[in-house]
Amino acid sequence: MAARVEAPFPEIVELTSLTVAELNPLMEEEISEWRRYFAWDFRPSADLLRRFLNLHSLFGYALRVGRTVVGYSYHVCEGRKGLIGDFYLQRNHADPSNEMMLLGAAVQGLMLVPGVRRIESQLLLLNAPPAQTLPFSRYLSRHERYFMEVGRAAVMTLKARALGVTVLPWSEAFKEEAAHLMTESYRGHVDAEINDQYRSIPGARHFLTNIIQFPGCGHFSSRASLVAVDKKTGRVCGVSLASMVSETSGHVTQLCVSPDARRTGLGYELMRQSMMRLLGLGCQSISLTVTAANIDALRLYESVGFSVTSLFPALVWEGF
Repeated sequence: MAARVEAPFPEIVELTSLTVAELNPLMEEEISEWRRYFAWDFRPSADLLRRFLNLHSLFGYALRVGRTVVGYSYHVCEGRKGLIGDFYLQRNHADPSNEMMLLGAAVQGLMLVPGVRRIESQLLLLNAPPAQTLPFSRYLSRHERYFMEVGRAAVMTLKARALGVTVLPWSEAFKEEAAHLMTESYRGHVDAEINDQYRSIPGARHFLTNIIQFPGCGHFSSRASLVAVDKKTGRVCGVSLASMVSETSGHVTQLCVSPDARRTGLGYELMRQSMMRLLGLGCQSISLTVTAANIDALRLYESVGFSVTSLFPALVWEGF
């Protein structure tokens, strides 16, 4: 009788030990998944990760079964904060055991980085349901978020609203005022618990730089990004930022209005105008993400035709 061959156990390896050739099949599958679930072209982000991997400066962990890499997660550190930038497991290996093994390695690795005292992540492709116990749960805060989409036809039906503001295209000249506006708008807000960049003006500046310069939220579109300026005070009172995430899909990356301008219809009109401009750039669908507990924003998005297509967690570990 022939001896039974045991299936290899999954093992954690550091990303810096891998080559692009080893990780590439997994990235190609991930590219397909992003397009399938989110109408999102992940190739620019994957190309950037490949460049860092070639330089042995992509830090994080991979899950390997035998000689095959079936999952990976990379991270970056910004002062006292670690960010889990991506997390993906091959579909036929994305069971809870493998997910928790890889996520546990990612979180523990960041906890061991000198000076890191907070870890943030928003993992759109993590399958763990809300009831799933996650690694290092005693330090963890979990916030459910929605990925929402609206089609071209629904956007075309939206009616313009007259407001006492001047709406202008985005330019770098507005960046400083936008950072101040974001800090004011998110003070005490649930999203400031998820992303601590909203809590300070330097953090908000950094957030804006990331959206504008890097492909994580798509290719920034200055043509579809708008600023509202109050006609009486001349101050920026609202911002809507948008990106192209594929040739036919747009994404609203940021919408905020000053506390004084809430419930005036400004958020609606800024969003409507940004979305109309995205349609003019060839978009057939538009997406955004929103925290489930942010009821006012959720109602606004539903009122302009957005519907929920998926649920994902925003995870924060702190106090370890």
